[in-house]
Amino acid sequence: MGGRLYKWTIEEAKNVFFTSDTHFGHENILKYCSRPFADINEHDEELIRRWNEKVPEDGTVFHLGDVGFCSNKRMNEILEQLHGKIYLIIGNHDWRRITEQHKWRFEEMTQQMSIMIGKHSIILNHYPLLTYAGVWKGQQATWNLFGHVHTSPYTAQGLDHQRLNVLFPTQYDVGVDNNDFTPVSFEEVQQIITNQMMSLGMCRNKK
Repeated sequence: MGGRLYKWTIEEAKNVFFTSDTHFGHENILKYCSRPFADINEHDEELIRRWNEKVPEDGTVFHLGDVGFCSNKRMNEILEQLHGKIYLIIGNHDWRRITEQHKWRFEEMTQQMSIMIGKHSIILNHYPLLTYAGVWKGQQATWNLFGHVHTSPYTAQGLDHQRLNVLFPTQYDVGVDNNDFTPVSFEEVQQIITNQMMSLGMCRNKK
């Protein structure tokens, strides 16, 4: 786990974003997840475009794993184009794909990270957690942001997603398949989780 607890105020977090499972250069991901692109070049170019359209150059991005499947040269070409400071929470495929040649692009690489935004405690992991400290604290419940399961409106859910029964309302899949192939902002995640909690009566209002 990362040793440092990163903290932002709500105001500072306007430039904080989350994403996962970009799978740059991975031709088979188009088939596996029914991603709506003609080929992997179009896929990569569009994900880069959407990333940079959303994330400012001075933004902060937490990438929750499975960055890409391509040559070291191609990976570095892609990483050079992406806006923001990137923190990588390592995914199951990154152990083989992210090498010493790519470490220059990441502020930190770790298996799991906890951050604070305002009063919100957030656990970042490539995988959804079965349970974790602080999950049942009502409006101040700890969030778990994850990827890996490829939640998607384009296809029947991935194999890992099918094994999940019910996720906590304080969890959210920030993977690109679940978010129009675009990083999601803290503000967007906050609204999504608030809505999920309200649907179960865990919040009294949207503040």
